[in-house]
This record gives sequence, C-alpha cells and structure tokens, in this order.
Amino acid sequence: MDLKSEKIQRILSKYKFHDVAVEELEKIYRIFPDLKPFTGTYTFTDSSQKELLKLTGVIPVKFDGRSYNFPVQLWLLDSFPFTPPICHLKPTSSMVIREGKHVDAKGRIHLPGLHSWDYPKSSVVGLLNEMITKFQEDPPLSSKTTEDTKDPHQLMAFVSNLQINDGGSRQYDQQSIKVSVVGGGDLGMACVMSILAKCNVDRLVFIDIAESSTKGGSTDLEIFSLPKVQVSRDISASAGSRVVVVTANSWSSDESYVKVVQTNVDLYRGIIPNLVHLSPDTILLIASQPVDIMTHVAWRQSGLPPTRVIGAGCNLDSERLSYVLDINLNTHKPGWVIGEFSDNKVPVMSNVGLNSNGAMEIAPGANAAKPLLDRAFELMKSRGQRSWSVGLSVADITNTILTDRMKTHSISTLAQGWGGIGAEVFLSLPCIMGANGSTRLAGVSLGPEEDAKLRTSVNSLSALMSQIRL
Repeated sequence: MDLKSEKIQRILSKYKFHDVAVEELEKIYRIFPDLKPFTGTYTFTDSSQKELLKLTGVIPVKFDGRSYNFPVQLWLLDSFPFTPPICHLKPTSSMVIREGKHVDAKGRIHLPGLHSWDYPKSSVVGLLNEMITKFQEDPPLSSKTTEDTKDPHQLMAFVSNLQINDGGSRQYDQQSIKVSVVGGGDLGMACVMSILAKCNVDRLVFIDIAESSTKGGSTDLEIFSLPKVQVSRDISASAGSRVVVVTANSWSSDESYVKVVQTNVDLYRGIIPNLVHLSPDTILLIASQPVDIMTHVAWRQSGLPPTRVIGAGCNLDSERLSYVLDINLNTHKPGWVIGEFSDNKVPVMSNVGLNSNGAMEIAPGANAAKPLLDRAFELMKSRGQRSWSVGLSVADITNTILTDRMKTHSISTLAQGWGGIGAEVFLSLPCIMGANGSTRLAGVSLGPEEDAKLRTSVNSLSALMSQIRL
C-alpha cells in the first residue's frame, strides 16, 4: 500500500495512533490489495467536516455461482483503529442500491462488527470478511438493466478472520487483583470503602496526592489498618493495578472557569503518564470534575486506547433511572442517561428487557417511551450526587471490569463517530464493560429535543478543550 504521497503523509501525521494505523493499513493491503488509500473531507451529520483517510476499491462477493466486485469506501477516523470506519457502498452508474438489513437507502453499511467494535479483537480485515459474508446472503447491489454486462475480476480467495488473542482478562488469571485509588478526600475515601465492599480484590492502594486539594482522609485508614488496604503518598505504589480510579482535583481560586480547569489539567500532567507507565495494561476510571473534560484529558495524556480510559460520567444517574423505570414504573427495561454531565443530559431506554437474551440496543428516543422517560427523570430530580453515592457507582463499574461481567454502563467515553458526532469529545454513552475495557452500543436517531442537547454539549465541550493546554 502506497502511503508515501505527500497528501496521505500529511493527513496520516494527524492520526493519534499513527504507527498502529500504518500497521493496520498494511495488513489490509496484504489481504485486500484492491482497496487503495486516498484523502478526502468527510462531512458528519452535525455538518462538521474533517480531512481523513479513506479506503476506496472493491470487495469480491460470490452470488449464484458468479463472482462480482462490490465497490466500497471506508472512511478512517483520526482515532483509527480504536474506532470503527464509516462504511459506504459506492455504486457505479449501472448499479442500484437494494436497501436491506445491512445497507440503508444512501448506501451506509451497518454490520454487527461495526456496532461491537473492540480493537484489537476487531479489525478492518475481519470487518471486510463479515461484509462479504453478509452481502453473499443478501446482495445490496443490483444492475439497472436485466442484462448482466459486468466484467468481474477473478474472485479473490476468501480469508479467515484474524484470530487475535484476547489480551485482557486471560493474562490476569494467575495474577493478584490490585486496584488503586488516586486522590484523597471524601470521594477518594468513598471509592475505597465501596470497592472494598463490592469487589473481590487482593490489594487496594489508596494514594493521597499532596498536590491535590482533595487530599486528606488517609490518616484514619492508616490508624485503623483495614485489611487489604495500603495507604501511600507515592504513585509508584500503584504499579501493576488492573484498574486505577482517579478522584484527584486541584481547584484554584481563579474566577475564570477555564483557568480552574487548567489547574486540574496541570495536576493530571504529573499523574496520568506515570500511572500508565507503572500499569501499562490498566483501565483508567476518572471521577475528577469536570468528568467529561478530565476523562478526555486523561486519554490524551495517557496514550492508551479510548476503550481503556473511561469516566464515571452519568453511570450513577443511569442506575437510578433503571431503578425508577423498573420499580416505580414497572417497565423492566434498563435505561441510561447519556450526554454531557450537565443539565443537557438525556434519558434513553433499552430495546430489550432486563432478562432478555436479545442484543441490547438503545431504543429510538422519538417514540412512545419518551413520556415514560420524562416521568422517570422527574422522579430522579430530588436525588443529589454525594461522595458516597458516586463511590458506589465507581465500585460498580470497577467490579464489572474485574469480573469481566460485560454489563452495560453509561460512562464518559470518546463519542467521535457515534450518532454522527464529528468532534473529538467525551460524553456519557452506554458501553458494554469488561476486562478489556469498553465497547459502545450503536448510535441511534434521537428526538429533536434530545439531539439538540447533545449537539449543544458537543459544541461547549469542544470549545473548552480548545482553550486548555494539555
């Protein structure tokens, strides 16, 4: 694959995981040499635009004993390969799109592999093989004329999906379970006590950072010597942690909100890279405020894939919403609160019940369930967010990771590419959590009111991120 052109090099240099992206592109070319790299400007549904790489070419599809070349185009977001490509059919003038289960009327391709993308278990090569299989079952293209005038190339040999080892939970089978909580204060203490009660850990390290305004509280833990708890003021004590919870804040007395956030960002600069160096396989769980911004900052500073840097976000609100829907309103369906951790957050509901074996997805927001969700949201309004309740929420997420439970939590995660969001922002979205990190549920069409709230949050978070120095 020729990646040496000046245009491609210029765009590729902006990709956050440049070396990994190049490696993936070379793998694709070895299996699918008919897919060529080009540059282009992609327009997202929120009207924002971004210069990206795209792969354009054909894939071989066999139907009724004949081989056909289906033209496709894959747009690679700048966080590729940790986020899935945006895939389209690109029919020629002699072809028409047959709308179906996996392709919409505009040619946008929808596949299970895109919805459950989880790099490195997911890959473009695997996705293309899935595409071929699905298109053989239900071809999404047909000729405009009854006469078959195509001159197809020789069918390329089908290749098996790459068998990538599950690099998460299995590597820990024979290791001790260690979790670290960084940052003292009420929230740090609440996280420690909640994790002790909820999770089966061999060691829980509580690191009270001197620079944090939330320091203090660790002395009592030292005095009473709780089993399994190690108190330290040295970040090196966190080495080998499966999960690192960060609650540290360093609020300044500046009146400017941007300067206040910048103080916290500066604190993180001395913490996050060191934590990841000491625990390169960890999952970072951020509880510092503002949680969406600080999770974004932690991701940028850590160098970890976005699936392994998450924020507590709207998980507490989501658990409360599910409880209200189930107990008070008798729906027996889980609900989630998504969006920015602010007044712009939005309630959504699952398409399946709590005990269903069906694939869990977000039900469209503009439907008959909206009055029910609004009612549940009203019932939640009197409940504040106290340190102990946030600590319980953090412990629940931590337990899901440690036990590889694959439970769906609404956590702050990279939202770029979800529901047409083009900007690099972190928002709370429903994600399936396990030992390897998070996998987002597929995006849906929200109602006008809910969509407007999400777009407002995207704009405000993008504006704030542009003003801080990482």
